[in-house]
Amino acid sequence: MKQEEKQRALGIVPMFGMTFYNAPPLTSKQKFRLMSRAMIDPFTFVSAGLTAGVGQASDSFTGYGQGATGFGKRYGAALADNADSNFFSNFVYPSLFKQDPRYFRVGEGPIKRRIWIALEEEFVARKDSGGRTFSFENVLGAFTAGTISNIYYPASDRGVGLTVTRAATALGYGCLGDVLLEFWPDVDRKVFHRHSSQANPNQPPGVSP
Repeated sequence: MKQEEKQRALGIVPMFGMTFYNAPPLTSKQKFRLMSRAMIDPFTFVSAGLTAGVGQASDSFTGYGQGATGFGKRYGAALADNADSNFFSNFVYPSLFKQDPRYFRVGEGPIKRRIWIALEEEFVARKDSGGRTFSFENVLGAFTAGTISNIYYPASDRGVGLTVTRAATALGYGCLGDVLLEFWPDVDRKVFHRHSSQANPNQPPGVSP
């Protein structure tokens, strides 16, 4: 896990949840550590600022208003969204359903197959006991976070329909994130000529080729 916690895209974007295919399962304590490490990472606060800035520019969630107050509310909402999703998808539901919240990179084979597996992993989870099952952690995590957001979103942006939309959007972003995790080590190696254990998913982190 210490090696996994050093994984970043462009040296900035955390990729703590990416591992190799035969990694041992995590204990509940390790799942909590993975969740909390991502929650307090500086990039989390930067990305929330970017989200708030885009929302401010497009005037999304108009109930928040504009100016510094509107930006502050959007920033707080973005942080809360991230915390809710991270807490339930990476700790609560993985611990409850005995599932592994990490992305298990394939790292080789046809591109189409790897894309399909990356998209599939958003909805199919690896059980701590071995084998695969429906990803309660991701799906329930998205809907739980979407439901909680009704507490702090403007009244005009609440309701069942909007909650479902937010959950579906979160799962869509999760799919894109899994594709990034699958292919970024290849891009990093070929474009930036970096060699690391991320490039070989069959090999435990920290072991050189």
